[in-house]
Amino acid sequence: MTDESSTTENSSDEPMVVVEEHETFRVIDVISVTYFLPDPHPEINMQEAEEPFRSLAVTVALADAQAIAMALEGRTNPRPSTHELFVSTLQGLNVDVIAVRIIKQELGVYYAELVLMSPRGQVTIPCRLTDGLAIALRQIVPAPVLCAESVLHGRY
Repeated sequence: MTDESSTTENSSDEPMVVVEEHETFRVIDVISVTYFLPDPHPEINMQEAEEPFRSLAVTVALADAQAIAMALEGRTNPRPSTHELFVSTLQGLNVDVIAVRIIKQELGVYYAELVLMSPRGQVTIPCRLTDGLAIALRQIVPAPVLCAESVLHGRY
């Protein structure tokens, strides 16, 4: 993947981000974190910001779900969590989180990356999806979540 992205418009005027010629990213919103007993794992529920409003539900560990739920609610821990510490460190180094991108899904595992902008330029680093979400949602202005079209394909 390249470190540069550009915003384009398709024929139906739906906003997209194109990173490579063959991959298109769609803006998605983190809607909720759900946990229904007796199901052993919570889910992160996301939906495209524009039509066709495809949804994505990702099963995660309880600790990850709690971190994302707290970020969605704007709550912090009395003692900083690892995500809060990382966000504070990035802010102290004048590094902005531009986006978290969901780049692929293989065998039930989602792969993501954080796109950062520092005084030295743009940097893209691989991360776990849940860590990327927890960090992106903790920004002063939450960073957008982008999902590869290939991941959303066929999910309505």
